[in-house]
Amino acid sequence: MTEIFTSSNHVVEVELEIDQVTVVNPTEATATVRCMLGPVRCGARFDRIRDSVDAIDLAVTQILRYGRAIDELEPVHTGLVTFLGTGIQLLTSSTPSTPWQVIQGTNRP
Repeated sequence: MTEIFTSSNHVVEVELEIDQVTVVNPTEATATVRCMLGPVRCGARFDRIRDSVDAIDLAVTQILRYGRAIDELEPVHTGLVTFLGTGIQLLTSSTPSTPWQVIQGTNRP
């Protein structure tokens, strides 16, 4: 498990790679993801897309693994994550010619 802590509030840096995105509405989406840095927990906030200047503010509200709800997704594992917030329209699915999009953020203490 790879975690980066700050000395003052124990914020953990997290990172997800997005494979497929389904937009539910302008403020909600589900995505098949791979955890690359974490673990990512329910309540984690994502505020940036790697290699992009576009701002997002997305919170993880649910994580499913093999159809069952879990509290956190460990690195290199995949799951279905539900996001709520702003920037949903900026999330993209991968294709054979485009790499997986990477979003970055933090777990809340």
